[in-house]
Amino acid sequence: MEMNVFILQRIAAMEAAFDRTAEAVKALESALDAYETAQVDIDRLTDYLDSGAWREDFEADEAGLVPVELKRGVLSEDALYNLLGDIVSLHEQVQEVFGE
Repeated sequence: MEMNVFILQRIAAMEAAFDRTAEAVKALESALDAYETAQVDIDRLTDYLDSGAWREDFEADEAGLVPVELKRGVLSEDALYNLLGDIVSLHEQVQEVFGE
């Protein structure tokens, strides 16, 4: 039986689609595992912002009471708020993709 060129092209295209899909599934699985692990931190950051502790720390930094060598990106005026907003957007995207 002679193999039709169309069949070979279709098989090659489906193999490429399979490989891309397998990669995407593996990457999503890894990302979801990391996100699940980060959920405790997400909750802590949300509580930090909502409790007023963030404002207190921000004001202490503004007053020069926080050592300059201490990493404190969490105190930038937009970074934490934007990160938490990105999480909301991510949840919406997941709902759109999975139809939930």
